[in-house]
This record gives sequence, C-alpha cells and structure tokens, in this order.
Amino acid sequence: MNHATDRGPSTTRERARAERTAPAPVGVVIATRNRSASLAVTVRHLLALPERPQVLVVDNASTDDTAAMLARDFPRVRVITLPVNRGALARTHGVRALDTPYVAFSDDDSWWAPGALAAAARHFDAHPRLGLLSARTLVGPAGAADPLNDLLAGSPLGTATDLPGTQVLGFLGCAAVARRTAYLDVGGYHPLLFFGAEETLLAYDFAARGWGVTHCPDVTAHHHPDPGPRTGRSAVVRRNELLTAWLRRPLPHALARTRDLAADARHDPHARRALRETLTRLPAALRARRPLPPHVERAARLLDTVNGATS
Repeated sequence: MNHATDRGPSTTRERARAERTAPAPVGVVIATRNRSASLAVTVRHLLALPERPQVLVVDNASTDDTAAMLARDFPRVRVITLPVNRGALARTHGVRALDTPYVAFSDDDSWWAPGALAAAARHFDAHPRLGLLSARTLVGPAGAADPLNDLLAGSPLGTATDLPGTQVLGFLGCAAVARRTAYLDVGGYHPLLFFGAEETLLAYDFAARGWGVTHCPDVTAHHHPDPGPRTGRSAVVRRNELLTAWLRRPLPHALARTRDLAADARHDPHARRALRETLTRLPAALRARRPLPPHVERAARLLDTVNGATS
C-alpha cells in the first residue's frame, strides 16, 4: 500500500477545509450615512466575495432606515452606530474594532472585485514596509477606468525595491487597503478635515512614519457614485487641500496656496466658502501643525510640479 498516496487526498481535503474556515486576513470597513439602498448593494457584493472577509459597517448617525435594514437583511454583519456624524473618522472607529491584520475600505457605493482582497493580502505579506495600497478603480455599471488610475500609475515617485507597485502620496478612500498596525501608528484620518480630499494628509502621514504607500493595479475596486450633483463638494475639497498645506507643508507653500484661494474668492462663491471655513479652522491647524520630514516634502514638491501646483 502506498501510504503517501493514501494520505494525499486526505491532506488536500483537510487543507481545503482549513482554508474555508480560516479567518480572512482582510476585513472591510464601510462608513455610511443615510444611504441604506446603496449600502445594501455594497454589503451584498462584499458578502459574496470568495475571500469571505469580515464586514463592519460604521454608521455615521444615520436618520434613515439604515439600522433597520441592516438588522433585517444582514443580521450577521457587524455594525457600529456612532452617536454623531464623525465623517472620515468613522473609518478609524472601524479599524480599531477589527482584529484582521489588513483592512480594506469601502464606501456605501463601492465594493471589491473577487480576488482583489486576496491579491492585496499577498502584497502586504510579501512587503513588510507596505502601509497602504491604492487599488485600480472601475466606475459605474460599464466599469469605466477612473482617471485617477493613470495618474497614480504614472506617479513620478517611481518604484522601490521593497514595495510593490508605484509609490504615491494620494489615493481614493473607497479603493484602499491598509496594514492595520500602520494605520493605527499614524493615527488614521485627521479630525480637522472631516470628509473631502482627506486622503492626501493620511498618505503624507504614512510616508512620514516610514510606511510605503503604493498603487497596485492588480487590486481592483468598483465604485458606483450617485450621478447627481454633490452640493458643496468643491468648497470642501479646496478647504481641505489648504488645511493639509497648513498642517504639513512649509509655511511659504501654505501662504501661497492661501493667496491663490483668496484671489479666487473674489469672484467664486465656492472659493469664498472654502476660504471662510479654512480660516475658522486655521488656529486648530496651526496647533496640530507637523511639517513633513525633508524626504517626504521633496516627494510632495515633485508631485506639485507634475500637477502644476508649484509655489
């Protein structure tokens, strides 16, 4: 009797069974507020993934039927209900609550492609310095490539021998996977920004702490944003871009960006709102100011030059 042959199928079956029951190394955090219908679509997609990730919904004090829908349709999905809307900080609440080594982020209108989370986990396993991974994003029912994909893939920061993909200092919040320990090491999203263009500051903080931030196009996320207008989005983005400059960039750069916004505010109501909200938050930004290390500032300036934002 060939004992090796006899043991083979049993070992294979046991390995397959172990793989099916082993906890997924990547959990998914969904931040949501008052979007129960699109949240339900997102949760269904995530629960159908072959990786079987833990899914955690952090509800930013919704006033619609979000809580009832989750309890009725997804009783096994873990939910954290916040008493007030914490904006992007909801993601940090989720990261703290999970115990998986890696955490993927979805919004209530985005989800991950089958196999994407497994590919991300392989990158993190193979590259201990990797702190955050930015995925390729496909938009809408047609799966159109988000223009950000090419921008990130063509980053002038290039590659590093100990990291996968291309080094970047930006990403899309609903198409990112982070190493949990790295995310907690940098403190997560900054409370001053709330929502809107909050990702750049987090990428700066990862890089400042020595963690790699890269774009890996073999990891794919799907994004189905509401096609309707996003009222006030432009003002919020410009506010947060300027606050990010005051929080992390050299003073001449922050002053130049402030002058630019003030000039636009003379004729643009969105710029006026952005300037007003920035000035309201500026004392807190100055108290929390922590300029980037020189090597990260050089990288940020290189990206400024490529994007036409030199000062």
